[in-house]
Amino acid sequence: MLIKRDLYLNKLISHKHNTFIKIISGIRRCGKSFLLFELFKNHLIQNGVPLSHIITIELDNFRDEKYQNPEECFNYVTSLIQDDQMYYLLLDEVQLMDKFVSVLNGLMRIKNLDIYVTGSNSKFLSNEVVTEFRGRGDEIRVYPLSFSEFYSIKDKNWDDAWTEYCLYGGMPAVLKFEQQNEKAKYLQDLFRETYIKDIVDRHKIINTEELEELLNIMSSNISCLINPKKIEDTFKSLKKVTLTSPTIKQYLDYLQDAYILQKVMRYDIKGKKYINTPSKYYFTDVGLRNARLNFRQYEETHLMENIIYNELNIRGYQVDVGEVKLLEKNNKNTYTEKTAEVDFVVNQASKRYYIQSVFDLPNAEKKEQEERSLLGIKDFFKKIIVVKTNTPLYQDDNGIVIMGLKEFLLNEASLNL
Repeated sequence: MLIKRDLYLNKLISHKHNTFIKIISGIRRCGKSFLLFELFKNHLIQNGVPLSHIITIELDNFRDEKYQNPEECFNYVTSLIQDDQMYYLLLDEVQLMDKFVSVLNGLMRIKNLDIYVTGSNSKFLSNEVVTEFRGRGDEIRVYPLSFSEFYSIKDKNWDDAWTEYCLYGGMPAVLKFEQQNEKAKYLQDLFRETYIKDIVDRHKIINTEELEELLNIMSSNISCLINPKKIEDTFKSLKKVTLTSPTIKQYLDYLQDAYILQKVMRYDIKGKKYINTPSKYYFTDVGLRNARLNFRQYEETHLMENIIYNELNIRGYQVDVGEVKLLEKNNKNTYTEKTAEVDFVVNQASKRYYIQSVFDLPNAEKKEQEERSLLGIKDFFKKIIVVKTNTPLYQDDNGIVIMGLKEFLLNEASLNL
């Protein structure tokens, strides 16, 4: 079963020979090593690069363990460069090497060496490490399987595939398991033995119960506005535990650095400014979110919103939560200003889209309700409602595009239809 992952492969191909270190980042187990050592290496071979010019080092492999020593690694790589032709260094699990930033910066001085690295724990994935390359790092973010990648290898109809993806997400290894209990166990073990352990070890967290309880709270609040103070109050009222807002913020930063959670800022559309708090948080993979709650809280509307957010990120958009002020007439024939939410304000260069995620539009009243915030936006950027039901694509009398979820997820150009 081969998952092509052409989106990321094409990015690597287009970034060849650009004199930067290509840093393949993303949550652990999302397929970074497969992308580099299978797909990209095969591309090089098929385009005439001899094996002698492809240097592969897997630092978590016993065979290459000695190259965790920075001097050994540097000397080994330089010893293999025998001519003026281009060489390619594919280096996996780079965080296992001491002083790896210095080693890579040294290797960058070799003009005919093109460097690609991956890392698979929170130490490497932390945003601060990428900046260590002082502007010479070219980050390529890899995500778990998008729905279209997942759907391309599933022999299922749309509804069955959507239900499975919505429940178990897109971590590639999940596809190896046939039984539901096996899928669930893999995701639960991955969360506990990999992600939490990484964060605890790196940041030397003593009270792990607080971190795990925070994860439970965040899992229960995807697509909801939340801030550290609100979480602090939840700990006090429900858990009878005092966990201060600064500590909560620090833990949330750890979870974001490891790409488990993604924070989305609120944007005042009319005022053209960001609102610091509260914010929304989404999971990089909904299967991990469900596993964290032992698959007990399956709210399809919230999961759909999370999946749409992830899809927009995969396509390279910058995504915010929108806020717009509306005037509503009350019983006394006066107007009251109210705040309405736009699920996603989506930007890419000069393009912008406003998107609402809606489970169903059963009648005109519901449609009018969902359109209110979009109609309160007075610019001319495209406004879209994505509906879970199998809805034919059309533009209504208000200029709002109504699009089915299937069309949105399976057509990468769907926002421009």
